Amino acid sequence: MPAGGGLDNAPFDPISFKDFGDDMKSNLSKFAAAALVCLATTAVEAADYTLGSLKISTPWSRATPAAAKVAGGFMVIENSGKESDFLVGGSLVRSGRVEIHEMAVVNDIMKMRELPEGLEIKPGATITLKPGGYHVMFMELKEPLAEGDKVEGTLIFKKAGTVKVSYEVRPRGAKGGGHGGHGGHGGKH
Repeated sequence: MPAGGGLDNAPFDPISFKDFGDDMKSNLSKFAAAALVCLATTAVEAADYTLGSLKISTPWSRATPAAAKVAGGFMVIENSGKESDFLVGGSLVRSGRVEIHEMAVVNDIMKMRELPEGLEIKPGATITLKPGGYHVMFMELKEPLAEGDKVEGTLIFKKAGTVKVSYEVRPRGAKGGGHGGHGGHGGKH
């Protein structure tokens, strides 16, 4: 190989697309189309939503047992604006109502409570809604959430308004997922 690199003295002869037969060209075209579909599907699965200065990233929930009456919704919310806003509610097509909740350890005991005034997202802040912390609570489930489902809903912010979102339903055993702290209390806090 020359000192400057390059393919001038490479041990192979370059080929062009015209050297392939029609079958090979067709297969390469199909492969390229499939690769583009995979990329597009990945982009859809990692959905982000924008509402004013708020960015909502990858809303998700976990699959629920058949008799479950509650489930949790999780996501990341970023406020790039100059004013605070509050996540105050939302909807889910499969639930009767939605509340905003916080879980925290108080005196060595995990406690959960509704945030009736909503969750504040301060200017420049990024808030992660996750199991064991802040989360959206889907109450009065009308039917179970099944792994692989995309469930439509909305998020309501005090200042920015309402945005439509789709929650990806992950497996019950998804790492970091779950809402096991609600078992056995019938949705009451």
